[in-house]
Amino acid sequence: MATDQVLTGSAPAGESGVGAQAAEAAEPKRAQISRLPSLTGLRFLAALAVFAHHAFLPIPPLRLLADDRTEFRLFRWFDQAGGLGVSFFFVLSGFVLTWSARDNDTTTGFWRRRFVKIYPNYVVAWVLAMVLFASDYTSTRIAVANLFMVQVWVPKYFTNFSVDSPSWSLGVEAVFYLSFPLLLAVFRRIDARHLKYWIIGAIAAVWATPAVAYAAFPKTPLVPSGQDLSVSAYWFSYVLPPVRMVDFALGILVALAVKHGRWRNIGMIPSFVLLAGGYWLTYHVPYLYGQRAAMIIPIALLIAAAATADIEGRFSLFRNRTMVWLGEISFAFYLLHYIALSWLRKQLGTEMYSTTQGIAMLVGAAVGTVVLSWLLYRLVEAPLVRRFSRPRRAARTEVVA
Repeated sequence: MATDQVLTGSAPAGESGVGAQAAEAAEPKRAQISRLPSLTGLRFLAALAVFAHHAFLPIPPLRLLADDRTEFRLFRWFDQAGGLGVSFFFVLSGFVLTWSARDNDTTTGFWRRRFVKIYPNYVVAWVLAMVLFASDYTSTRIAVANLFMVQVWVPKYFTNFSVDSPSWSLGVEAVFYLSFPLLLAVFRRIDARHLKYWIIGAIAAVWATPAVAYAAFPKTPLVPSGQDLSVSAYWFSYVLPPVRMVDFALGILVALAVKHGRWRNIGMIPSFVLLAGGYWLTYHVPYLYGQRAAMIIPIALLIAAAATADIEGRFSLFRNRTMVWLGEISFAFYLLHYIALSWLRKQLGTEMYSTTQGIAMLVGAAVGTVVLSWLLYRLVEAPLVRRFSRPRRAARTEVVA
C-alpha cells in the first residue's frame, strides 16, 4: 500500500531521433518538479474506498445499522469499493516504485527501505488487532501466519482475511517488493515503442484471470459473503500473489510508457468518468470480473493522468497540502481502519442503531482512524524510515561529507 515518493530522473531507453532528444531535454525538468504529490493524495481516496467497503459489510463483527433494507442497499453500493481500492494500490505501487527507481540503487538497499516502511506499521496493527479482538477467535497458527505475511498462500477464506483483515494485501505487496528489482530490470529492456503491446497484454491477463477461475476451480465450498463463488476460485483470482503480480506489472509498464513519452494522456476528469463507468460495470458482470477487470483500465488511466498533471504543472485537486498529508498517513489508515471498526462494534455489544446514528458512528470512526493513523505515522513510520532506511555507514559518510 505504501509507495516511495522521491523521483530521480533517468534517461529514457529505446528512443531515437527527435523523440529521444525531446525526452532527454524534458527529463531534468521532470526530476525537479515531479514528486507526484497528486498520486499521494489519491492514495487516501483509495484507502477511504476500502473503509467504505468494510463499514457496510453486513456481518456481526462490523454491522451497526438495524434497518436491513438500508444496510443491504449500502452494502450493494460499496461491495466492490474494496476491490477498487486494492487494485488501485497494486497498480500504483508498480507505477511509483518505477518512477522513483534510482539507477545506482542496490537490490538490498531497495528491500531495506521497503521493509522499514512497511513492516513496523504492519506489526503494530497486528498487535492491536490481536489484543483488542482477534485473539478471541484466532488460532496460534493463523496468527503466526499473519505476523509473517504468509496468510495469502493457502485457499482458505478465514485464513486469508484473518486478524486485521485488510492486511492480506500487504502479504501480496511483500511479494511485489521482493520481485521488483528483477521485474524492473526485465521491463527496462523492452523497446519503448513496444510497451503498448505489453500493457495490452497485462490488461488482457487481468481479464483472463476470472475466466480461468470460474472454469478451472471447484464450485464449492462457497465464500461466506453470500456470493455464488467458490473459496478456491476467489483466492486464485483475487488473493494469490503471482496472479495479482499482473496488476503490479501493469503499473511498472505504464510508468515506463509515461517516462518515455509513449503514453496518450486523456486527463484526470475523463479518467474519473471512466472509473465511475467501470464501477457501474461491476454491477453487470460476474463478481470476479468486477473485483479487478472492470476497473483496471480506468485505474491505469487515472494514475497516469495524475502523474502527468504533476509533471506538467497542471491543476490537480489532489496536490494540495491537506490531500498530500492524508495520502502520507493513508498506509496507516488502511491498516488501522478495520481494527477501529471491529473494536467499535465489540464495545457496543449487540445493540443495533438507526441509519442516522450508525452513519454518525462510522464518520466518527473514520475521523478517529485518521487521528490514530497520524500518530502511527508520526511515532513509528516516519522516524523509523529516517533512521533505518539507509545503512548506518552510508548515513555517517553523508553527514561527514
